[in-house]
Amino acid sequence: MSKDFRLGGDLVINRLGFGAMRLPSQQGMGGPARDPETGRAVLRRAVELGVNHIDTADFYASAGGAVRANTLIREALHPYPAGLVLATKVGPIVRPDGFSHGTPADMRGLVEANLERLRVDRLDLVYLRIGFMEPPLGESLAGRFEALAALREEGLIRHLGLSNVDAAHLAEARAIAPVAAVQNEFHANRRGDADLLAACEEAQIAFVPFHPVGGGGEFEDARLGKVAARHGVSVHQIGLAWMLASSPVALAIPGTGSLAHLEDNMAVAGIDLTDEDLADLS
Repeated sequence: MSKDFRLGGDLVINRLGFGAMRLPSQQGMGGPARDPETGRAVLRRAVELGVNHIDTADFYASAGGAVRANTLIREALHPYPAGLVLATKVGPIVRPDGFSHGTPADMRGLVEANLERLRVDRLDLVYLRIGFMEPPLGESLAGRFEALAALREEGLIRHLGLSNVDAAHLAEARAIAPVAAVQNEFHANRRGDADLLAACEEAQIAFVPFHPVGGGGEFEDARLGKVAARHGVSVHQIGLAWMLASSPVALAIPGTGSLAHLEDNMAVAGIDLTDEDLADLS
């Protein structure tokens, strides 16, 4: 199976990328700040190890916004190496009392905030994220996606994606503009979106799950443990290898703020699951 994917038909990226959510804080969004120099070191090392697809968002920040993923990415990597693809997402708006969701009129400001903090003239991939942790069934995304499609026509966005959606949302969006990627929660212990993955594979749309190894939650599984023991690697590494083996359009974006953990994640590129492994993981 190819280790690369042609995102949107024109951006060739390594299917094993990097997620930036945990760079500002160990707890993800809104937690105590991590050392920013460590975050910058992790980003530089990720690129050295072959990462050319970084998934981020302007709302990925520690408590009070003291450390921000997009700022760390700019400080560590700008001017960006040729071929590096930066994917971001818009929709949620951070307010003092928590998150709310932006309206179509908010989309320009959210996109411009990413452009400014990352210091780019055009964003490679912008996901419209709807809902929180589950797709909001029956909720239309048309107005917001149309606003992003207009920004794409202006040249501020190269490709559009969707996050936290169902098949109906995908169909609704594709009637408005091309969709290059879908990002939902999906991993070896959470396979409820298998039909959505199949739809993405048929249309050659990237499927880029968040929480590819459970998002820091419990990830032990007898199937994963059996295959991990066979290869002499961790359960999390087998979870990532399974993700990449699940479909040629599946991408993995494991995130970390640790150099050692980064090295473990990137070592997954060298794990080749056998037919026996895949049967045990089915």
